[in-house]
Amino acid sequence: MIHPVIMAGGTGSRLWPLSRQLNPKQFLKLTDSPLSMLQSTVARLDGMNAQEPLLICNEEHRFLAAEQMRQSGHEDSRIILEPCGRNTAPAIALAALQLCESAEGTDPLMLVLAADHLIQDVQAFQKGVERAIPLAQKGKLVTFGIVPHQPETGYGYIHRGDELSANSYSVDRFVEKPDLETAKTYIASGEYLWNSGMFLFSAKQYLAELEQHRPDILSACRGAMTNISEDLHFIRVNSDLFATCPSESVDYAVMEKTDHAAVVALDAGWSDIGSWSALWDVSEKDQDGNNLRGDVIAQQTHNTLVRADGRLVATIGVDNLVVIETKDAILVAHKDSVQDVKSVVEKIRSDGRHEHMNHREVYRPWGIYDSIDNGARYQVKRITVKPGAKLSVQMHHHRAEHWVIVSGTARVTNGEKTYLVTENQSTYIPIGQVHSLENPGVIDLELIEVQSGSYLGEDDIVRYEDRYGRK
Repeated sequence: MIHPVIMAGGTGSRLWPLSRQLNPKQFLKLTDSPLSMLQSTVARLDGMNAQEPLLICNEEHRFLAAEQMRQSGHEDSRIILEPCGRNTAPAIALAALQLCESAEGTDPLMLVLAADHLIQDVQAFQKGVERAIPLAQKGKLVTFGIVPHQPETGYGYIHRGDELSANSYSVDRFVEKPDLETAKTYIASGEYLWNSGMFLFSAKQYLAELEQHRPDILSACRGAMTNISEDLHFIRVNSDLFATCPSESVDYAVMEKTDHAAVVALDAGWSDIGSWSALWDVSEKDQDGNNLRGDVIAQQTHNTLVRADGRLVATIGVDNLVVIETKDAILVAHKDSVQDVKSVVEKIRSDGRHEHMNHREVYRPWGIYDSIDNGARYQVKRITVKPGAKLSVQMHHHRAEHWVIVSGTARVTNGEKTYLVTENQSTYIPIGQVHSLENPGVIDLELIEVQSGSYLGEDDIVRYEDRYGRK
């Protein structure tokens, strides 16, 4: 039986302003599917002989990941939380150690997948995995090489070696991202595949190879897993010991050094959607070559990608553009320049702005809030609390809050008093008052919160009690 391991870290900065540090692309609905990229990754495992997926994600994304897994019917999936990013080799090592610990002496087969890849032909993907299983059972470290249909300079390549079985080969060598002319020679030869970053191997074989080639990484990961803590479905590793681990990709740490690498050729409509132009490439287009989503009026517009999140977007007489509108930022770029979006994100960060961190809408384990207006000494939020959910028992040093209930019923703790507040009613929380908010009903609780005070930052929270394990 396969043990899927889904790597859901990363920030996807090339897809700004839709992808943000606290809500990156793996949690977004980028394609025409109603599922997020993570949920689509999980869905393509349906029908396979596989265990519940094991996720690896950043600490700051834990509730977003857990909620999307719950929505997908996988609320029992466990999630390893990385306290800091250390690339793919350590992340996979944490998963391998966890699987070996719970496998009761067996050697589980790990199917390592990225949460932010698009695969359009699920049947071809599953057949590719089936071809890889016998190789992995024989001790091979199998990677999946994408059959290229055009020269591409944005991917690494795998030069295949001798054929091992149908569409399966030994790996001759891994090749860095080439220039265009070199990529053309690779495609013409028919001997090269794109490096997808997906793998199948046994947990013990991976750990043995890591022990041989990067024992420092394995030692740090073993230390981090010796004193784990668990709450809900989250597995927290020792943050101090994991911080000492070198940052290295699985390709550099293991795959390029091992004598046991194999590659299965996969032709399944794969894309890593690494840029807005890549998303346009794989999206359905109208007769003018446009992919339009949201409230869009496009006149004399061709070969253009438009995403309108909340407002009307109109284009006239343009070609080969990307236009992305969100509630707090707008991107307009030529498709040939979208790789430079990352530099805009760096500029936002260096200027001390916040638009790289989060959207106006912010997800929390209890629901969501939307910062709809703010000024020098006030801020207005629209807050949605899920049925049965409760915000932490907390206090603010610098702000007071006025809550107006729009729909549903709130159970409010305000100092020593606890009472219900219903639609069209309001309540006031003074500065320094210990308080909490809970939805005891069966429908969403919607309210407007008006904050006033000298400092309105999210870090002005002193938590006394929290059911979600937040400090």
